[in-house]
This record gives sequence, C-alpha cells and structure tokens, in this order.
Amino acid sequence: MSDDLQDLPVLLLSAARALVDGIDSRVRAAGFTDVRPAHGFAFVRLSGTGATVTELAEHLEITKQAASQMAEELITKGYVARRPHPTDARARLLVLTEKGHACTRAADDAAAQTLAPLAAALTPAELIALRTALAHLATPGRIRPVW
Repeated sequence: MSDDLQDLPVLLLSAARALVDGIDSRVRAAGFTDVRPAHGFAFVRLSGTGATVTELAEHLEITKQAASQMAEELITKGYVARRPHPTDARARLLVLTEKGHACTRAADDAAAQTLAPLAAALTPAELIALRTALAHLATPGRIRPVW
C-alpha cells in the first residue's frame, strides 16, 4: 500500500465508528437505553413486513441460534413480537412493535443529527464528491454489524 493510503482504513473506520456512536448516544438520550447498535441492524430487516428467525440470521450473517437469542431479547424488551407467518403455517414472523418502530424513528432522527455537522463542515461540492467516492468504494448489499 502506498504511503498516501496508509491512514485511509483508520479514517474510514473512525468515521464509521463516530457515526455509530453518535446515533447510539442520541437513541439512548431519546429514552431507548436498553438497545445496542447491533439491534438497529436487526430492526432494519424486521421493519416493513418482518422476517423469520432464519431470515434474520441470514441478514446478520449469524447462526440461527444467535438470531433466536437476539429475537428473544428484543421480544422481552417489547421491541419485537411474534406473529403467524402469512404463507407458512410452520414459521413465525418477527415484526417490530410500536416501541420498535418508535426506536427506529429515533434512530433516523439521531442519524440526521449526527450527520448535520458533517454536512456543515463540507461544501456542497465536497459532500457530493465524498458521497460519490464512498459509493465507488462500498460493496452493494445489506449493511450489517461486524461481529
């Protein structure tokens, strides 16, 4: 790796960490003190029509057992509920409760608040250039935590 690229991994990871930490602290300040950033990745998959434990495990790239444990934790905390699956009588669908949806709205607001200083620190042209560069570097697909 050339010398001018040596700090790029640290800068990218540091920026990602600052984003996660900023969102997490604001979500906690909004009253959702019993969730972790990893739960947000699960909420992304469960929002909308929901998912089975198997689908959640695939999305998070974890074992079915680990996904089941996370689901149980989120059910106990009131963020997720089990419902009958609409097309598979053997399966159960995990869906967000109103509390889960409220938490995702708080996370969306937190992301906007966390990104506001970034937008203010860059010119519109720099922001477009940053977005374009990151779009070229990012691997398309779902975003999931690194376990």
